[in-house]
Amino acid sequence: MIKRTSKLILLFFLLAANSISAQDNVIDQVIWVVGDEAILKSDIEQVRIEMLARGERLNGDPYCFIPEQLAVQKLFLDQAKIDSITVTNADISRQVSYYENMYISNMGSKEKVEEYLKAPMAKLREEWREDIRNNYMVEQVQDNITKDKVKLTPSEVRRYYSQLPQDSLPYMPTTVEVQIITHEPVVPLDEVNRIKARLREYSEKIQSGKEDFSTLAIIHSDDTGSALNGGELPFYGRAELDPSFANMAFSLNDPTKVSNIVETEFGYHIIQLVERRGDRIKVRHILLRPKIADKERKEATNRMDSLVRDIRAEKFTFEEATVLSADEDTRANNGLMVNKSESRSYSGTSRFRMEDLPPEVSKVVDKMKVNEISEPFLMKLSNEKEVVAIVKLRSRTEGHVANISDDYQALKAIVEQRKRQEVLSKWVKDKINSTYIYIDKNWMNCDFKYEGWVK
Repeated sequence: MIKRTSKLILLFFLLAANSISAQDNVIDQVIWVVGDEAILKSDIEQVRIEMLARGERLNGDPYCFIPEQLAVQKLFLDQAKIDSITVTNADISRQVSYYENMYISNMGSKEKVEEYLKAPMAKLREEWREDIRNNYMVEQVQDNITKDKVKLTPSEVRRYYSQLPQDSLPYMPTTVEVQIITHEPVVPLDEVNRIKARLREYSEKIQSGKEDFSTLAIIHSDDTGSALNGGELPFYGRAELDPSFANMAFSLNDPTKVSNIVETEFGYHIIQLVERRGDRIKVRHILLRPKIADKERKEATNRMDSLVRDIRAEKFTFEEATVLSADEDTRANNGLMVNKSESRSYSGTSRFRMEDLPPEVSKVVDKMKVNEISEPFLMKLSNEKEVVAIVKLRSRTEGHVANISDDYQALKAIVEQRKRQEVLSKWVKDKINSTYIYIDKNWMNCDFKYEGWVK
């Protein structure tokens, strides 16, 4: 918590900024200050527009509940700084594609999303990366707060179930268990050499002063999110980056130099140092991904076709064939996929709601019968790699009213979530009382979820 004098200075400059914006005819305003973080009117409007684009219903006054939600998030993010919480790049990448697919699904096309949100998809993906990073940090803080305070016994779960009126029992959605085998199309050596030759060419042009790194990144980098910013990434700690990328990036000391070519799960990179701050680093990079030709894609599909035929001919089982899978996460578990979605009822289990599955898998599984094996299909992984996959539907549980014998884990998750929310609510109330809060007088007339905002 900053000292009162610092708060007053901060508030003075924020109010002055409002005045300057008004003089410049820029419609924006600082409406809340939480600690030393400001919430702008434009922030509220952006969140409102994005919620509508995602197809969410705005229950209540958005100009009341949205600023309060952002204020609560800032309380948790402040704690994340105190706790030195970091988030890996892989965690973020998994969700960016999910965001993009969700927006396009709701609005009909990429062009409509860009038109409605008034930004190109590359810029939106970069903004989503920051949102996702913040969400992950908030979740980690919440987990730290609740981890030793939300423990349930089987008797507590049964008591909760027995006390619910029959018409109040939760409805459990249809869930499935899916096994998967993937195969990566072979990238020809010629294609790898072509990629490396291009990166060496870029490096030579940058080192000789003929070209600027940022310009080449904008034009050529396959990382569309960072390309918009000249290849520049936010500040990262070593643990947040791919290990190979991190080793190369943290070995750089001269901002005028360009790294050697480094290979990661995303492709091939060259890197340039921008700035160091303690154990965090900011770099810019150019990423090139090898292109998969139709020939290699067809060969991979044909190989998976043969595998499906052999399994159906009972030469070996699907489970035995998973040793051939390129999917390291599932290979040692007979190909069984694990739910890594944000749904607390099923996250960490093998059960998926259809919307929790990767879209390509969900589309295939939706039409399958239990124990059926799919035809090969193409799918993109979170690192943008293209693979050929086959899946087996291990089980399907149709939607139904919850019962204690079939849905114990889901009911337990519901009770845990209730206890978790009680703990977090108390934490937020305590944090509000110990944090400097300013709310513009025109934004105070709200029925807030938490007391204590207006001081």
